[in-house]
Amino acid sequence: MVRVGVREVLGDRYEVEETNNGKEAVQLLTDVGSFDVAIVDMRPPQDSTLNALWGAATIRALLEAQPGLGVVAHGDRPERHLVNEAIAAGAKAFVAKSSPPQQLSRAVEAAADAETFIDPAAGGRRPRGSQTLTKRQREILQMFADGNSTIKVARRLGLSAETVKTHTKQMRSRLRAHDRAHAVAIGIRNSLID
Repeated sequence: MVRVGVREVLGDRYEVEETNNGKEAVQLLTDVGSFDVAIVDMRPPQDSTLNALWGAATIRALLEAQPGLGVVAHGDRPERHLVNEAIAAGAKAFVAKSSPPQQLSRAVEAAADAETFIDPAAGGRRPRGSQTLTKRQREILQMFADGNSTIKVARRLGLSAETVKTHTKQMRSRLRAHDRAHAVAIGIRNSLID
C-alpha cells in the first residue's frame, strides 16, 4: 500500500523503480547504474530473516554502492530516534508515512539536491551533530582523503590556501573532528566521501 502511495505521489515527475527489500535495492542500483534518490523504509520487513537488509543497514549499503546518492528515510512515525538513526546512516532526508504527500515530495527534492530535510512532524531540524557538509566542503574533504595537501587542493580548485583553510575549519566544526585526518575518517565512515 505504501509503495502504491509513493508511486502515486512521485510517478508524474520521476521514474520510479521498486524493490521488495534492501538487498534487491542494492542489486538494482548495481545492475542499472546511477540513481538520483532512493527511498528506504525504516521498518523491518515482515518476513525478516537474520541476513535481511533493512533500515539503516540498507542506507549504508546503498551509499557504499553509490556514494553521493540522495537517500530519503521513510519511517512509520515521526520519531526523533528514527530521524537520528537514518541521518547517522547517511540519509539526507526523513519523512514519516503519516505525513501529507507534499512532505515526501519535499524530502525527495531535498535529497536530490544533497540538502537535508527533516519532516516537520519530527521536529524539522537536523539532528544534533549531523554531518551535513556543503558541496565544496565534501569536494575538499575528498581531495584530502586522496592524499592532497592544502596547497595542492587550492591549486586544483583555483582557490587561495586561506580559502581552503577556512572551508577545512568549517568542515571540521560541522563534523566535530579533532583534526583533518579525523574529518576524513568521519567522512568515509558516514559515506560523505569515497
